[in-house]
This record gives sequence, C-alpha cells and structure tokens, in this order.
Amino acid sequence: MSKTKFSDTQLWRGALFPASVTALICLIILSYLNGKSGAVGAALATVTVIVFFSINLLVARISRNLDPMATMALAMFSYFAKVIFMGVFLLLVTKYTERSMVDRESFAICAILITMAWLFGEVRSFFKLKVQLPLPETEGEKL
Repeated sequence: MSKTKFSDTQLWRGALFPASVTALICLIILSYLNGKSGAVGAALATVTVIVFFSINLLVARISRNLDPMATMALAMFSYFAKVIFMGVFLLLVTKYTERSMVDRESFAICAILITMAWLFGEVRSFFKLKVQLPLPETEGEKL
C-alpha cells in the first residue's frame, strides 16, 4: 500500500470516528427529545454529512496526480454537483415528507454538529500525518 493511499485512509478514518460518535449522541438525544421524527432527522443528517465529506476525500484521492488545472476543474465540478444534489435532496424532503415524519430542527442541529466533528477530526488527523512538503529553492541554494 502506498504512503499516500495510507494517509488518505488515515485521514478518512480520523474524520469518520468523531463524526460517528457525534452522530450517535445526536441520534440518541434527538430521538429522546423529539421521538421518531427526531431520530429520522438525525439519521438523514448523518448520512448526508458523511457522504458529502467522503466525496471530498475521494475527489482528492482521484485528483492527486492530475494537472493543477484539472484538479481545480474536478474540485469545482464536484462542489457544484454536491450543491445541486443537496438542493434537490432538501427540496424532496421538504415537499414529500410531513413535519411529523422528519423533524427539520433535528436535521439542522445534527448536521451542524456532525460537520464540526468531521472537520475537527480531519484537521486533527492531518496534523498527525506529518506530511513533508518540499520547500522552494532560494537563489543561494542553486548550484
């Protein structure tokens, strides 16, 4: 297994663990407070956030060896595709589900907390990787 692939997996696992723990806590608390609709809202938020951020890491893995312009194009495409799919998903949820079935506040609270946990875990695991980046040469070092 290459070092880059290992670091990608480590980064994903480092982000997934705190997000999953946060999701479980949210699911328990919100289902207790809001019943079945709170549990459904929290579960939908969990799936949405984990898929959304996992796609970011997948795009980073795919575009690792591409030209910077191609990487930017792929990143922008994935961003706009996710925004469009998220808009369609939220529209379908609001139009075709009853408020008694999916609690919107539980969805929002859970999505925000899981997002914060994911980002915290991703940053924390990135700093643990100790990635060595090449420094640019200065004029005095060129021989």
